Amino acid sequence: MTLRYLAAFGPASIQDIQAWCWLTRLSVPVERLRPRLRVFRSQEGGELFDLPEAPRPDPDFPDPVRFLPAYENLLLSQSDRTRVVAKRYLVRLFSRGSFLVDGFVREAWKFARKESAVSLLIEPFGSLSKLDTSAVTDEGASLLGFVAAEGKIGGIRFTSRPRKTRAAK
Repeated sequence: MTLRYLAAFGPASIQDIQAWCWLTRLSVPVERLRPRLRVFRSQEGGELFDLPEAPRPDPDFPDPVRFLPAYENLLLSQSDRTRVVAKRYLVRLFSRGSFLVDGFVREAWKFARKESAVSLLIEPFGSLSKLDTSAVTDEGASLLGFVAAEGKIGGIRFTSRPRKTRAAK
């Protein structure tokens, strides 16, 4: 199970593996596997394990924009999700789609249907550069074309962030 997890999500910590499978005390099996694994250090100094033959991305290669569905494993399969999303946005993401810009969650998205047309609504968590906005729009158009293959495409809209409202007393 650990090797299959690492094949999909490595490099990862023992805590990441435990968060994904909901099992505890995995340090013993990981220690037994250590001779078969490659060990890295996180920026915080913790151990990260991976398969020795796993592909490694070129650190200079830009991460493409990627739309992620609700309940995406990238967000659910790590104990420290702040590697890909700021803490203040975590609660808002699990039941909504999100997407990555430069490998980091920057926005949420959802589809809206009106009659037979499908639109893509994008909610920024902050400002995007013109280049990032263009890349998000291009990737969003590809997603929208896939989803609305037999329907009408309504378009892509960037919405403003929802305002905080006071809870009723």
